Amino acid sequence: MRYSDEIIEEVRSRNDIVDVVGQYVHLQKKGSNYFGLCPFHNEKSGSFSVSAHKQMYYCFGCGAGGNVITFLMKYDNLTFQEAVKQLAERAGIKLPDEDDSPQAKAMRDKRQILLDINKEAAKYYYYQLRSPNGQKGMEYFRKRELSDETMQKFGLGYANVTSSDLVNHLKKLGYQDKQIIDAGLASYDEKYGTHDKFWNRVMFPIQDASQKVIGFGGRVLGDAKPKYLNSPETLIFDKSRNLFGLNLAKNSRAGYMIICEGYMDVIAMHQAGFNMAVASLGTAFTTGQALILKRYTDEVILSYDSDEAGTKAALRGIGILKEAGLKGKVLDLRPHKDPDEFIKNEGKEAFEERARNAENPFFFEVRIMEKNYSMSDPESKTEFYREIAKKLCEFEEALERENYLEAVAARYNIPVDDLRKMVASYASKGGMITPATRPKSGIQNKKTPEDGARKNQRLLLTWLTDEPRIYSKVRQYVSAEDFADDLYRSVASKVFQGMDVGNFSPAAILDDFTDEEEHSKVAEMFNTNLVDIETKEQRKKAFHDIIYGVKQAGYERQKKELKPDDPDFLMKTIQGKKDLEKLSHAEISPDD
Repeated sequence: MRYSDEIIEEVRSRNDIVDVVGQYVHLQKKGSNYFGLCPFHNEKSGSFSVSAHKQMYYCFGCGAGGNVITFLMKYDNLTFQEAVKQLAERAGIKLPDEDDSPQAKAMRDKRQILLDINKEAAKYYYYQLRSPNGQKGMEYFRKRELSDETMQKFGLGYANVTSSDLVNHLKKLGYQDKQIIDAGLASYDEKYGTHDKFWNRVMFPIQDASQKVIGFGGRVLGDAKPKYLNSPETLIFDKSRNLFGLNLAKNSRAGYMIICEGYMDVIAMHQAGFNMAVASLGTAFTTGQALILKRYTDEVILSYDSDEAGTKAALRGIGILKEAGLKGKVLDLRPHKDPDEFIKNEGKEAFEERARNAENPFFFEVRIMEKNYSMSDPESKTEFYREIAKKLCEFEEALERENYLEAVAARYNIPVDDLRKMVASYASKGGMITPATRPKSGIQNKKTPEDGARKNQRLLLTWLTDEPRIYSKVRQYVSAEDFADDLYRSVASKVFQGMDVGNFSPAAILDDFTDEEEHSKVAEMFNTNLVDIETKEQRKKAFHDIIYGVKQAGYERQKKELKPDDPDFLMKTIQGKKDLEKLSHAEISPDD
């Protein structure tokens, strides 16, 4: 459902962008704007700007920009409707229901009840861990060297030894047996009736990206089986489409994510400062989980246990990441078994270095493959080289294949020409006949006159946004038709129309451009600031030069669009040239 423009405008206007962004980013006021570290890329000096006047944000480092709705969409990976709904709730605005049918309402109500039950269970487990009943659980977490802050951050808890504590607690709150069972927190049999799913376990709440508790993982204290037990699939919990720790890791600015096997690995890594860690939920890594990670990053490091099972999981994970279009690497934890053990023994800096030097997936696969061959046996060694050649054939792009060919030849001391012939032989059998070519040196693209014209147009739109009072001066010389680019012309038209009626909002204009690339470009149009303007004369000259630049670009575009057989071609061309000549000598100032 698409909300009306009136509702969207009300939601946006009643959520001040400085207040909303300030909940996620530490902002400091500098001049008329607020600045902080950009949440969308890793930086050390704040280039992230928030304007109360424009109700917009813009990063001068990475180019991310938009309004308060866009910010929530990008920060929390929400859809437009989800972001509007969240902001509406914040402002106390009632939105029209997406579907008023009894069936849809019943489904929404049921989903909300399950979320409420899981939230109450998380609070109960949390309390039990910190009560005398939870001493065993607390001892376990202390033994794992978790701080109070970390335990609170992840909402860790404890399920009592008795098997009906939680059910009794939830029933006192008014929930019915069936609802508790549907939430995945209880089971039923004739002997015990409705009883807790989890008991005598330390508890790990599982939250979705919006911080809602959707399920639990529990580790038994003792020798009972299974060692780890997870919530079953429910209306709100799909194991294959969620990741433990994602609610925290999605805000990391590391530029990559680390996926590991267990809850404790994730928690230990976060405690050590690696807040980009997540884990699958008691199942093998899935394509659905890879696609979730793709929303937040384009690079994933696999950090599985260094035993045989972990190696197999990493090999499988490489294929899944590749299928999802993600760049994958593999963390070498040897001689330690898992990330938690590595960090405790080697420290944070050593783990950080391993992450920086994570292994290329191709060489990881080749290294694992090498274990099946004896390098001291010529026949076995040759077979290994054949397998490498076959594996190189998996690269469809000739240049990429050639680069890997040279690298693997150097690493394993294989004559590069011999390996190339072997690859060519296997490739031709498989239908790959494109020869590899060496990269050619190139020349960087030079900036075109169109780039300069666009900058003048951006400067003018930003200036108008910052100082709407200059519009009357601009309108004397420039119209929306003078903007040379289709996108710029569209934005200028909206700006001019809004200023004509005294109802201009750059934040509202952004909602008309839903394509992410266009949205960023439009945001930049309202955030291209003049520099080195200190005196009134410099300001006057800049204003004149920008007006002239925009007008000139518009004239050049219109001249190209005129056809020579147009009866007005000559007249329009001459008139346009005269107008430019007159403008070049005109005395115009934004302050007169």
